[in-house]
Amino acid sequence: MAEGSRFGYILDLLKPEKVAIKGIERELICPACKELFTHPLILPCQHNVCHKCVKEILFAYEDSFADGGSESSNQSSPRIRISSPSTDRIDRISRSGSGIYSGRKRNSLTPRSSLFPCPGCQRDIDLGERGINGLFRNFTLETIVERYRQAARAAIAIMCNFCKPPPQESTKSCMDCNASYCNECFKIHHPWGTVKAQHEYGGPTTNFRPKILMCPEHEMERVNMYCEICRRPVCHLCKLGGCHANHRVTTMSTAYKTLKEKLSKDIDYLISKESQCNSERAKEEASQSFEKLYHVLEEKKSAALRAIEASKNLRLEKLQTQAEEYQGLLENNGLVGYAQEVLKETDPSCFVQTAKQLHVRIQKATESLKSFRPAAETTFEDFVVDVAKQEEILGDLSFYSNEIPEINEEQSKIYNQALISWECPGKADSADTYILEYQKLNGEEESVMQKEIKVCSKSKIISDLDDDSSYAFRVRGCKGSICSPWSREVVLRTPPAPVFSFLFDDKCGYNSEHLLLNPERTSVESMAGFPLLLGSERMQVGCYTTLDYIIGDTGIAKGKHFWAFRVEAYSYLVKVGVVSSNKIQKLFHNTHDVTSPRYEQDSGHDSGSEDAFFDSSQPFTLVTLGMKKFFIPTTPAAPKDPASRILPLPACLGICLDCDHGTLGFYDAGCMRCLYECEVDCSGIMYPAFALMGGGAVHLEEAITAKYGEYNDDI
Repeated sequence: MAEGSRFGYILDLLKPEKVAIKGIERELICPACKELFTHPLILPCQHNVCHKCVKEILFAYEDSFADGGSESSNQSSPRIRISSPSTDRIDRISRSGSGIYSGRKRNSLTPRSSLFPCPGCQRDIDLGERGINGLFRNFTLETIVERYRQAARAAIAIMCNFCKPPPQESTKSCMDCNASYCNECFKIHHPWGTVKAQHEYGGPTTNFRPKILMCPEHEMERVNMYCEICRRPVCHLCKLGGCHANHRVTTMSTAYKTLKEKLSKDIDYLISKESQCNSERAKEEASQSFEKLYHVLEEKKSAALRAIEASKNLRLEKLQTQAEEYQGLLENNGLVGYAQEVLKETDPSCFVQTAKQLHVRIQKATESLKSFRPAAETTFEDFVVDVAKQEEILGDLSFYSNEIPEINEEQSKIYNQALISWECPGKADSADTYILEYQKLNGEEESVMQKEIKVCSKSKIISDLDDDSSYAFRVRGCKGSICSPWSREVVLRTPPAPVFSFLFDDKCGYNSEHLLLNPERTSVESMAGFPLLLGSERMQVGCYTTLDYIIGDTGIAKGKHFWAFRVEAYSYLVKVGVVSSNKIQKLFHNTHDVTSPRYEQDSGHDSGSEDAFFDSSQPFTLVTLGMKKFFIPTTPAAPKDPASRILPLPACLGICLDCDHGTLGFYDAGCMRCLYECEVDCSGIMYPAFALMGGGAVHLEEAITAKYGEYNDDI
């Protein structure tokens, strides 16, 4: 029982609920007798054969050898249904010196042949010196066969072996006594306080097996090791001085865990593949699910119709009663008929005398009719069925069992192209392919076009997008022929103009003492350096410390262009914009620098004339950034309140230059929202311009390419 409990997990997987009995049956049939195994032995080739079949096959071989291949010797036992061995195989056995003794009788206890023709793999297997006695008995297979027999004959009970006729149905089986008992007989033969009370027992069974697996070569030793070379259990004597002395062995517990894990994984894989390929089961489950929905809808429909019908009958009853009351009021009193007769009176005095009182009664009747209210509502607005929510839920109904992919808004971006990235909340490989859908939106956020792309990765670069347009993106995963519901839509906007690519110019006016460029010339950082410290002793009352300027290496002569960049959050003062080629020389020859030999110290006069002169001489069209703020320049159209001209600095800032219309716009590149727009003189060639003072850094936005998408997938 201890050995059987080790394989409890595997045996549970082989229950009829998980694997059909028909599928197990062919694994439990002996390849020799074609019947269920009886005391199966494990051959060195790992096939199983009944103990009785092994003996009969060996006896048949010995008889064939002794009789010289006569016809009578080729007949095997009636229980064996395999073909007789061929003459050449018998010759191989005789030449091998295997110890086959000619003339051995069939009633001999144990055949001596060491070569055995396996009926499973049709090969000659060497049984070794001990022959059959060296083979292990497969107790696990016996247990499975017994379970199969019990399932096949569920209605057949196992009777008690000790009851007087008629025997009772057994309730327990003792593994030490190899017998089955009813409750009364078990108490009699296993009294409390005796040695037999300690016997191991279980449910009723006819399969009695030893509690401990013993070594076939050392019959008194229990197997406690596993030979990895021969792949069989061995005892410690086999390892010390037996045939497994030089073999690599491991403990039985380690071998048990390793083999159990491997077998469990393989079985789980086969069961999962079986469930995936079972289309009939999938159809049946889908039909049952829809039948449940139909049943719920039918119940709701019947309940609603019954309620409406009951309300209609109740209202009709009330209205009919009310109509009868008012009809009786008009007809039974004869008021209308009497009034009609009074109208026929031609004598004025008589008519006035009678009509005065009659008119009062008619007025009361009229007022009563005017204040008439139906006794029941004539509409059925209370019974309106609102199915909008249910329609939305049914629209999202899916056969997809895995997680729905979601677009990652942080990694998705639009610049020169669109990079759309998504991820699955659950398993990493929950879908084989993905379908990305995108559509252009008009001013009312309505779609005007729609495209779908099949993608095998979790990101896609899209290049066929129009400038200054909004697009809605969504994605869904597909596994085989089943697709998940669509993800939540994400709306992104393209830049207002084509993207303009350039690098920082490291020649024209570049101050290498104050500015530091990276090797790719896509980032610039401001650093104070020693010249500023050397010039600080000349700073007494007031002075001008100029900005360090740097421009792009490519100019713009016409058209509309857009570029984006990021300003580090720690930057103190940064100016960004454009400069004309006509004013570049004037810009880079500014004399108001504390480190310049032409520097003249401020006189200390606070008139502010120097500031006015310096501001008016600026050759740039710039805006100021710094301390995580965006400062709108002071213009007649700008807000008067200074606080209204200070905006939070976007993570990525964009500039749009329209040379044809002479405008310059500053945008939040994340959502493409315009922050500030002004006019600019585009008479010359325009260059992107940047200025830094103090600590700060500017990084040009990297263009989206196919390599960028691959890198994003790796992340």
